[in-house]
Amino acid sequence: MPQDLLPLSRQSVELAFDAIKSQIHRTPIFTSSSLSDGLPNKNVLYFKAENLQKGGAFKFRGATYNLGCLSESELEKGVCTHSSGNHAGALALAAKLKGTKCYVVMPSNSAQPKVDAVRSYDAEITFCEPNAPARAATLAQVQARTGAIFIPPYDAVNTILGQGTALLELLEQVPELLAAVIAPVGGGGLLAGTALAAEGTGIRVFGAEPAGADDCAQGLKEGKRRQEVDPHTIADGLRTPVGALNFPIIQEKVEKVIVVSEEEIIEAMRLIWERMKIIVEPSSATAFAAARSNEFQKLGIKGPIGIIISGGNVDLSKPLPWVNTANAE
Repeated sequence: MPQDLLPLSRQSVELAFDAIKSQIHRTPIFTSSSLSDGLPNKNVLYFKAENLQKGGAFKFRGATYNLGCLSESELEKGVCTHSSGNHAGALALAAKLKGTKCYVVMPSNSAQPKVDAVRSYDAEITFCEPNAPARAATLAQVQARTGAIFIPPYDAVNTILGQGTALLELLEQVPELLAAVIAPVGGGGLLAGTALAAEGTGIRVFGAEPAGADDCAQGLKEGKRRQEVDPHTIADGLRTPVGALNFPIIQEKVEKVIVVSEEEIIEAMRLIWERMKIIVEPSSATAFAAARSNEFQKLGIKGPIGIIISGGNVDLSKPLPWVNTANAE
């Protein structure tokens, strides 16, 4: 695999896909006639089930590509990262499969199943306060102590290229050309990679973001990236600020970022569980919530829509969100 960074292009995503396809799951796609027929424009929805990826999320794609680009001497030092969960688990698993050590900085409020998953892959966890500055400072301490190579969760070329392979795979699986694709956005690695993978296809690319962590949407309106976010959302995978490398890609290649409420996310999550019988986390449901929103539907897009389900790591020891909502009422 190449040691030098590739340009941020669709061709580079294709090269990344060729490099990792034998190491990742080819995740299935799902459809639901009831969910599609429930949309005003009756769009056929193709759900790309990255909740069934190794590690339970699309993050394994970027982690695998990153590690494949490291030299043997770099791998001997181990790898490190900061993550609220899915990237942490993905990198820990990818490192274990490569036979290298992994060090992870996790916010103290990370979901317990994600913490348990990281530990099960033999990674060393250091907890920090749940904010971006604390993550960065704690990671610097870990890196100084271990000499490990930092693998960014979203704001890096190889991460972006690896995540973009989800759309390439989806396009190989669907029986018709997509009119649009929707991916959730937190740090923006998946959305930026999706936008690159869609280049030249005519597919319209949209992001989905919680109202309680809508720094990307706000930054697009203001014409500049917001570097901090004070997140208040059930979608724990989307609480990070959009990356510096990702934002200009999104700015140039993503048509719009749809902002949805907590209620819309919870309703979308429940529908996926009930109608499709698959476990998705709130961050995944955010993309489906965007497809159901008035803002998206009023665009009048005709034709099939791809929905990238980002992950399925849910803390089942806690009440499901719609149970909490019902109790509140």
